Amino acid sequence: MNVPAAEPAPKASVSGAPGPVYCTALELGVLAFTGPDAEAFLQGQLSNDLKALAPGAVQLSSCNSAKGRMLATLVVWRDGGESFRALVAADMAETLRKRLAMYVLRAKVTVTDLSPDHALTGVGGARAGHAARAAMGAVPEAGHVHVGEEATIIALPDGRIVVVTSTARAELLRNRLAMEATAVPPEVWRWLGIRAGVPNIGAATSDLFVPQTANWDLLDGVSFHKGCYTGQEIIARTQYLGRLKERMHLFHAEGPPPPPGNRVFGTVFGDQACGTVVEAASSPDGGSDLLAVVQLSALDGPLHIGTAGGPVLAPLALPYALPAAAAPKRPRL
Repeated sequence: MNVPAAEPAPKASVSGAPGPVYCTALELGVLAFTGPDAEAFLQGQLSNDLKALAPGAVQLSSCNSAKGRMLATLVVWRDGGESFRALVAADMAETLRKRLAMYVLRAKVTVTDLSPDHALTGVGGARAGHAARAAMGAVPEAGHVHVGEEATIIALPDGRIVVVTSTARAELLRNRLAMEATAVPPEVWRWLGIRAGVPNIGAATSDLFVPQTANWDLLDGVSFHKGCYTGQEIIARTQYLGRLKERMHLFHAEGPPPPPGNRVFGTVFGDQACGTVVEAASSPDGGSDLLAVVQLSALDGPLHIGTAGGPVLAPLALPYALPAAAAPKRPRL
């Protein structure tokens, strides 16, 4: 992965609490894909190469529209045998299940939304791995998953950890975590993901961005060698023939966090919007941090949230490098 592990990144205290934090009521849901055709089915629906997903590893991917726009982001892993599971935005779990179920046709695969019967707990911040290990024993390395009888532990590539348990076992786990970490609201978890530069596409931003504009290619969420899948033609054309006119950047703004989907304005574009907020969260240092997809040409001047006179966006450094804008590539005739 191109994203450095985020575990040592939050050096300042998070919500006034130094060290690791944990939160319940994560803004995530869980989908299950079971059956002998599950891999082939997902291979034709998701942006990444499911055949290259090794047991014990997790993979970032996206489900896209026919126009190549991201409907939802997913964290996928093998659940043993012919089964796969995926983390998705909570407000997209059932919507995505219904959409994918429409394309099953004669394939031997079942798509199930497991969210109502499972509890998700997130661990993040400095020494997150240490806190999770003390509470649960072994914790996998970043980018890997441990599927156990009592819990599934997903160590995300950016350093955060998600623990999936039955609702009956959730309280016991959280009591253990409370001895090692500080409880925080889900917004803090979102903030950690924002500072890691990892977007979570939910209902408010579904069908707005081609994966490359949300830096999904830089996060290894797209395979350009796997062959056909829904939206592949547009995504591949953007990669090999087009000029990418916008990219996702990290910003800070004074005031409360703007809602996802809120527009960005810049002096270069006047009253015409030049970008869109992907996610935002309150910063522990005050104000808000946010990810926004912005026209590259608008970066030459001040940017504002909501209106041309709204709060000013101050650029922050992402934990991975953005490529320089390139001229469109044209095939030789």
